[in-house]
Amino acid sequence: MRIEMSLKDHSYDILLDHGAILQLSVEIQKWYKGKRIFVLTDKNVYGKHGGSLENVLSDFIVEFVVIEAGESSKSMSVYEYVLETLLDKQMKRGDLLITFGGGVVGDLGGFVAATLYRGVPYIQIPTTLLSQVDSSIGGKTAINSHKAKNMIGSFYQPKLVIIDPNYLKTLSDFEYKNGMAEVIKSACIGDTILFDKLLNGEIKTLEMIERTLLVKKKVVEMDEFDLKERMYLNFGHTFGHALEKQSDFEIAHGFAVAEGMLIALEIGEKIGITPKSIRKSLKLILDKYDLGLYNAKPIPLIEDVFYDKKNIQGELNMIFLKSIGNSVITPVTKEVLYECYNSQTLK
Repeated sequence: MRIEMSLKDHSYDILLDHGAILQLSVEIQKWYKGKRIFVLTDKNVYGKHGGSLENVLSDFIVEFVVIEAGESSKSMSVYEYVLETLLDKQMKRGDLLITFGGGVVGDLGGFVAATLYRGVPYIQIPTTLLSQVDSSIGGKTAINSHKAKNMIGSFYQPKLVIIDPNYLKTLSDFEYKNGMAEVIKSACIGDTILFDKLLNGEIKTLEMIERTLLVKKKVVEMDEFDLKERMYLNFGHTFGHALEKQSDFEIAHGFAVAEGMLIALEIGEKIGITPKSIRKSLKLILDKYDLGLYNAKPIPLIEDVFYDKKNIQGELNMIFLKSIGNSVITPVTKEVLYECYNSQTLK
């Protein structure tokens, strides 16, 4: 299926289907007249799928830039390495870059595309559930700073996104769970049917990915640059990103977001926005997909939370749920968070 991301200055298609990768060469030739393509990927994806991608792109001259897998590659040093490598390979301004991998490769590669020659065309080919349902669409590109996650970046939209669920067949069980947190988040903020299907375990992978993408597509089309409605996608991420950083990224993104959603619901309860029944339902889903961290040793988070990008003039725009599918943006001060959040009382 073809889903259009309709934006004011840069619309593009998302191709979603089993075997969608086989359409890549034809799609590229619709608008790209060059012969060289540069592919950024990591060692794991290159080892599993590099050869098959090269076969799909047999009409082109393909050069790979391969980085280490993992969150540590979303760094200034790896960013510089990728830039210098592409320049050494004599990539030009009109040449095409493809990001082929999970969210780390997509975020890093998108930022490279946004900044090399002040912008080169790029395509996202996400290979993990987390990147297929979230990071590959919407145009957010970033690397991490020593202060917080995703603090250095830009908005830069791809020319095309190819989402092929067949890549999930080689995904580890852990990485699949890691991606499910973003699916559950999207259900919480914008799709009651998806929430019910996840709770009852009655949904196929293709429909699950499509419904999750449509939640994000709706808010990105309303607010491309994260000024209002797009903040809804941050549900669970305020505390989630702080958990990731404090664990030195030993806690994976999805598991941290799962915990962050529960913390947001508890704070929402304490300030009178969120009914207690929602947290009970969310716990059932998180347990179903084996995403619970809430029995782990709690750690203080408030100071790191206020490095979040949603911190505007001393108030943090947090996302709370009034009901499933009905989220609200509420400014919260550090004093209120200190009063509401006591890591020892999370249940």
